[in-house]
Amino acid sequence: MTGRSTDELHRVSSPLELLFDLTFVVAIAQVASQLAHRIAGGDAASGIGPYCMVFFAIWWAWMNFTWFASAYDTDDVPYRLLTLIQMGGVLVLAAGVPTAFAGGNFTAITIGYLIMRVGLVSQWVRAAIEHPARRTTALRYAIGISVVQVGWLSRLALPPGTEVWSFLVLAAADLSVPLWAERTGTTTWHPHHIAERYGLFTIIVLGESVAASAIGVQQGLDHSGLTLPLVTIAASGLVLLFALWWLYFLEPAGDALEAHRRFSYFWGYGHYFVFASLAALGAGLEVAVERGAGQVGTADVVVEYAIAIPVAVYLVMLWALHAPVVDEPVIRPLSIAVSAALVLLLPLASPVIGLEGAVLGVALVAAALTGVTIVDRARIASREQTPEES
Repeated sequence: MTGRSTDELHRVSSPLELLFDLTFVVAIAQVASQLAHRIAGGDAASGIGPYCMVFFAIWWAWMNFTWFASAYDTDDVPYRLLTLIQMGGVLVLAAGVPTAFAGGNFTAITIGYLIMRVGLVSQWVRAAIEHPARRTTALRYAIGISVVQVGWLSRLALPPGTEVWSFLVLAAADLSVPLWAERTGTTTWHPHHIAERYGLFTIIVLGESVAASAIGVQQGLDHSGLTLPLVTIAASGLVLLFALWWLYFLEPAGDALEAHRRFSYFWGYGHYFVFASLAALGAGLEVAVERGAGQVGTADVVVEYAIAIPVAVYLVMLWALHAPVVDEPVIRPLSIAVSAALVLLLPLASPVIGLEGAVLGVALVAAALTGVTIVDRARIASREQTPEES
């Protein structure tokens, strides 16, 4: 474990990394399902806090593993076994999601998080032993993660009413560990590997949204059979998710990170909002399908904003994260601003166009943004061609 090359050719995700990601499918499904229940019950606001806190634990655990693996993946027996421990922690965390939402009990989530951190700290200790050139950095990671983990465990003993501020303090401490550790030397993460890993996690979160919509369709069919609103909302949701997927992969993240490694923290950390918004969108789509089938009594405008707000956040963050790392963003800021504004305005027209019209409208805005961006990208590529290439 001496650190992999930052310019290694054909670096892709390993089968172990793909298996590791599957454990997060369970955790994301749990947190999205709990948020959907809150939205369906007309109490979406009370679910935002638990959702953001639980999703942070999921995302940060995945982040830590991913960046460590990019630098130190040896894929030998000790590495695989320590990864297995972290996978077990993810499953324990997923099992604790319902109790965290129901009564603010984060015990199981904290225990799952602890199991994951034990595996990760062991990996950093091994890296410190076997990679002298980055020993100080690796030890800083091991110490920093361990100290913050003591804080997470101590949080369980705090009195009621301290959950939010204690979470914010400890989350900030967790986010600060890499900033402090890498002051003594940057780990050898691979830009194209990181870009691929983030792309795969985006697909996982989108897949959860598809699954959530499918659950809503199934329940809708059982409740009221095949109806026009159900078909419209389900089809619009699929188009919307496809457009958001397309937009994400229009930006050349691998080349951008290679050219601007100094922006890696901003790009990597900012993806919390990309992933969290997509998972929340899945919850909104599930409730929209159920509402279209007449299963839930939540006001249309609440359901519409449960879709519109995550989409708007996703679009804005997609541009904001890539703007500093690419020479010229593929998706124009004006296009993003107009699209996000239209998405947020559509629910206001709900009395006229209804729930299915609002969901269809959001999907059409995303599809139009995708089409405009593709045409604009082709125009720029054509303009940059030399006469010989033309």
